[in-house]
Amino acid sequence: MRNFIEIMRERGLVTDITEPCSSVFEAPKMASSTSKILFFHNVDGKKAVMNLTADRESLVVALDIPSHELVKTLATKKMDGRLHEKGALFIGPPDLTKIPIMHHYPKDAGRYITAGVVFSRYHEEFNASIHRMLVLDNTRLAARLVEGRHTDNLHKKALSNGEVLPVAIAIGLHPAVIFACCTRVPPGKELNYASELMGGDLWLYDCGNGVLVPDAEIVLVGYIGKENVPEGPFVDITGTYDSVREQPVITITGMFMKEGCIYHGILPGADEHKVLMGAPYEPKIYSAVAGVTEVKNVVLTKGGCGYLHAVIQIKKRTPGDPKNAIMAAFAAHTSLKHVVIVDDDINPLEMDEVEYALATRVRGDTDLMVITGVRGSSLDPVQCEDGTNVKIGVDATYPFGRETEFRKAEW
Repeated sequence: MRNFIEIMRERGLVTDITEPCSSVFEAPKMASSTSKILFFHNVDGKKAVMNLTADRESLVVALDIPSHELVKTLATKKMDGRLHEKGALFIGPPDLTKIPIMHHYPKDAGRYITAGVVFSRYHEEFNASIHRMLVLDNTRLAARLVEGRHTDNLHKKALSNGEVLPVAIAIGLHPAVIFACCTRVPPGKELNYASELMGGDLWLYDCGNGVLVPDAEIVLVGYIGKENVPEGPFVDITGTYDSVREQPVITITGMFMKEGCIYHGILPGADEHKVLMGAPYEPKIYSAVAGVTEVKNVVLTKGGCGYLHAVIQIKKRTPGDPKNAIMAAFAAHTSLKHVVIVDDDINPLEMDEVEYALATRVRGDTDLMVITGVRGSSLDPVQCEDGTNVKIGVDATYPFGRETEFRKAEW
């Protein structure tokens, strides 16, 4: 992570905050006003960084992929990068008060770790994923484990056998590793994918409890047992407060900190949260749409919370391609709510161009696909009580065979 920050600083994309500021509201509020990386030299006397990958440019630098090739390249990346063990971390006694964990919003339940990747292992099954974690005291966290996801499944397996689930929480990772851990990959392949994104080799460190982690600024070692406590409220991707639930407790038994460690915090509901929620799904949608038509690009939009809205650029070959692309996109990312299909002369990253396509190429009676009673995102505030929702696909392409009539004038 330090190397990445220096690369971004050389490009003039880092703002250094040298004056003292508080981890309670003050630093998060400063991060909310920009997508530029903020490097805090004194948050409660400690170093911290926010907005590490809060825009597509920073993601392009982190992954070392040209912007126009980003989604296409990620869609074809393999997950067979090599992993190497480098040795054991020096694990000291735990004390969460030594870390500038932030209290982001006034109605949050408290301080939350938001950029911590939870590495877990149960026998020979491995997983790595980000979970929000509420600080309960100096050795305990309440973690939001989404039901049915891999960490939750491993935890349930351990409990069913009267065991606990060993974990290690890594904070301050290279953005490529964080991106890999946010991507839906085959179970246990997150680190292999991270290795591929990092050039094909990734070094791992032994945490002493069977869990291996990549290079990180801070590592919290512990386990998830059978204790549950209320977790929330917490601001989620839509910028609104998520509900309070009974969630498992992570007990921290040891802690590793680099000298002069840099804490990484993600501001909930802000740009970095949206990038890391949405961008990992774009290659998956790209691959699905490529199975039905020629796809050029996929963007999960900032205004759609980086998660609920997709704009998909295609080269239409038959009249039915746009609607086939809509159905493929919804199947690939079930949390999608609205999908807009545009021609290859419309830049899906430019919302003015997308709105132009909506204004000049859409007929409401023929170009809308409305699908009711389907699974949507649990984060959508207007979902039905039974968890279903309504999805809308929009064919914003020009009528097939009439491209010369719709081609924009050029000098």
